Amino acid sequence: MAEDMGSTVPRRQLGRTLRQLRLESQITLDGAANALDCSRQKVWRIECGIGAVRGVDVRAMCELYDATAELTTALVALAGETKSKGWWHAYGDLIPDWFELYVGLESTASRLREYEHTLIPGLLQTRRYALAIYQHRIEMTEEERERAADVRLERQALLRRRLPPAPRFEVVLSEAVLLRTIPDRDAMAEQLAHLIKMSQLPNVSLRVLPLARGPHRGAEAGAFVLLEFPIGSRVIPDPPVVYCESWTGALYLDRADEFASYEDIWAGLENDALDEEQSRELIFKIFGEVRRA
Repeated sequence: MAEDMGSTVPRRQLGRTLRQLRLESQITLDGAANALDCSRQKVWRIECGIGAVRGVDVRAMCELYDATAELTTALVALAGETKSKGWWHAYGDLIPDWFELYVGLESTASRLREYEHTLIPGLLQTRRYALAIYQHRIEMTEEERERAADVRLERQALLRRRLPPAPRFEVVLSEAVLLRTIPDRDAMAEQLAHLIKMSQLPNVSLRVLPLARGPHRGAEAGAFVLLEFPIGSRVIPDPPVVYCESWTGALYLDRADEFASYEDIWAGLENDALDEEQSRELIFKIFGEVRRA
């Protein structure tokens, strides 16, 4: 499992605990950085669970925050687990740090709920569709585009895995995504057919939100993913996370009130969306129109 999941979970758990210790000690990020003789960015990255963490750094932080000897020992041991690598590390610079964290979270989630209003979600994309949307990335070589598509396909394996159990994947897709065709009409038809096929998996729910429904809260919130995690064997379960992506980075929101706000938005999207069978019928209708064009 370590090879599949990487170090995402231990990094997040370590970061959350160190952040809590810092706050309880009434020390700011800048104050911690000055006391530890390091950059503010380094402390922030450790608390956000980005990258491996050295045991010596954890020990110094625990000393600064007056952590107990028992907790210090446990956190230093946890730091050792932050060095394991997931499959995505093989793709190097193609995956930025902020998205690497997401891929790790996605791999460990037991439930994923995604709202998308611009593109087909990565977990449901075909290779040809993925390559088509990378064509405008003139800064990438053709080889890099191929490898970026490989990442998309590699991520999709989690929907069919046996152990740990595949996550429940629920999608609400704006009708606009289906109408926004790529230049290769055959590739778009293939993508629509793939959506219908994937929607029939027992752990996948795909619903379409018609444009005729008019303005809704999702239009204001933008695309997002809600991730929930199994309790596992750890004392403190991983909290659910809201993931919101932009061109240069992403937000990871894990406060209870933040997650609750997005769950309210999700409830509204579900209320407005077609049911699963109606959604398949609409996708099939658009598929026929694309084939005839």
